[in-house]
Amino acid sequence: MNRLNFNKIAKQVISTEIQALKKLQKSYGKSFTEAVDLIAKSQGKLILAGIGKSGLISTKGSATLSSLGTPSFFLHVGDAAHGDLGVIGKKDILLILSYSGQTEELKNIIQYANRFSIPLIGVASKTDSLLLKASDIKIILPEVKEAGIGSLAPTSSSTMFCAFLDSLAVALSYKKKFSTYDFKNIHPGGSLFKKLTTVEDLMYKDNDLPLISENTKFSVALNIMSKKKLGSLVVLNKKKFLSGFVSDGDIRRKHKKGMSNLKVKDIMTKNPLVVQKNILAAKAIKIMQKKRITALIVGKIITKNKIKVIGLIHIHQILRAGI
Repeated sequence: MNRLNFNKIAKQVISTEIQALKKLQKSYGKSFTEAVDLIAKSQGKLILAGIGKSGLISTKGSATLSSLGTPSFFLHVGDAAHGDLGVIGKKDILLILSYSGQTEELKNIIQYANRFSIPLIGVASKTDSLLLKASDIKIILPEVKEAGIGSLAPTSSSTMFCAFLDSLAVALSYKKKFSTYDFKNIHPGGSLFKKLTTVEDLMYKDNDLPLISENTKFSVALNIMSKKKLGSLVVLNKKKFLSGFVSDGDIRRKHKKGMSNLKVKDIMTKNPLVVQKNILAAKAIKIMQKKRITALIVGKIITKNKIKVIGLIHIHQILRAGI
């Protein structure tokens, strides 16, 4: 008895699904663009509906859409027929996925959408199907070969649906000019938030900043540094722009008798490194490690010689945030 080569079978499945995705890639056209435009200008939510494998994939697709800035939720076609149609608002858009477009359970939700003028986007592979005939925007997906014995179970078609919804979510994010800042705001937990944390999120600012005039006496500067407990001072000139930086290391290296009458400008480091508030904290810590420093000034650069100080980021703040 010949032993089955499961690695070969697995590769055949992937190959079959890749061919389905290639067909999908070639199928995009005017109707997809129309769907993106309609959804982007909507004041309501995008409701994804389906049943079976299409329903399960729609659940994931809805989550991806919401994650990328298009408010969405999934409505099970079966539940819709038993009262859940009430969740559909007048400003919402309904997108139904069905490979055949002929599923009997679709009738109730299609009739409801048509009756109450809910914009309906149909996604199916058969142009003469019940779903596409009733849809305002008809997105025709290619018919594909399913992987596996007898090409019976939804495999390639499910992969195609998943890719289609991903492409829709990403296209809408570009249409809406969805930014990494927007993404961070709706992902406040987990590793994604940490990756997108900026220095502005962590920096010392306002009254916590160890600001000092360049003409301040050294003895006074020591007291301020001790009071702020940050081991550093940000030095400003008469016009309140950045002039220099003093670290506790600078003081230790330059400390000697008779320094009490010196001014801060005599011991400060001129032209210190400055970063802008929107850079990622992960990038800031790389800069510190490369330069072998423990803090960076956060500033708004007006001109080369005019930098307004808005914050100070310390390496310990970034490490405590788990970045």
